[in-house]
Amino acid sequence: MSSTDDALLRIGESTAEAVLGVLAVFCPEEGQLAAGRVSAVPTGTHPMEGVPVPSVATAVSYVDGVTGGNVFVMTVKAARRLAASMMGEPLPEDDGELTELDLSAMGEAMNQMMSSAAMATSRVLGKEVEIAPPEIHQLMDPAEGISIFDPTPHAITAQFSVLGEPCRLVQLIPNAFIVRMNRALNEMTTEYANEYTDAPLSHTVRTVPLRLWAELGRVRMPLSRLVGLPTGAVVALDREVDEPIDLYVDDMRFATGRLLVTDEAEWAVRIEAVHGLPTSPVQIPTTTKGD
Repeated sequence: MSSTDDALLRIGESTAEAVLGVLAVFCPEEGQLAAGRVSAVPTGTHPMEGVPVPSVATAVSYVDGVTGGNVFVMTVKAARRLAASMMGEPLPEDDGELTELDLSAMGEAMNQMMSSAAMATSRVLGKEVEIAPPEIHQLMDPAEGISIFDPTPHAITAQFSVLGEPCRLVQLIPNAFIVRMNRALNEMTTEYANEYTDAPLSHTVRTVPLRLWAELGRVRMPLSRLVGLPTGAVVALDREVDEPIDLYVDDMRFATGRLLVTDEAEWAVRIEAVHGLPTSPVQIPTTTKGD
């Protein structure tokens, strides 16, 4: 695999994972959501070729001096079903027409997806990626997608199944992103080769700032119920009071622990198990404060 292909797949996989995370909030039931293959689009092939129709394409463009952007294409049936799922209503079985309420709900979902995709690209590149406001296009013919979106030197597609309907994420990648990604990969390789020692962590790794937080539990609910919650409402989480909680570092679950109160009356977490390390006989008495 060439360095360009490697850079493309890293960007594509990170972005697809971010989009999948947003979709999982709106499609919480088992079997409603599935991710497919992430692949680089061959040179000379337009990434919008063969998209399902009739469909809805939500696009955001990169700004700040670069071309390209992200496009999420879903069938009209998928869009109607996604809107119904968000509002806690039965899923429609026919294509039908998108109502104003459907478009509003879908627009909110797409806005979150595209923002998450841009943030994922920013993390991979190590540079903030700014995007323009989302634009929604209804495609009745595959040729419309090709005419609306100008091709870029590189492109990635990621396939999804959303509520039983095929969907496609298209990333239109400018050359500037590939150059920056290759430079970042080369710098990482050079740092590892030059800085690695026999110590558990090299000096370079020790100075990397990380965000740590504790998750007490989760809950899923339809959008219609969420917007109707009054001030003072009590939302039950999916865990009992005495169950262990999860600790995350930069979106990765790395340990479990127990919630407690310190002598200074502050909330804290006692780490009980670090994933990837043996749980016995190692004891980790560290008390780590959450966000």
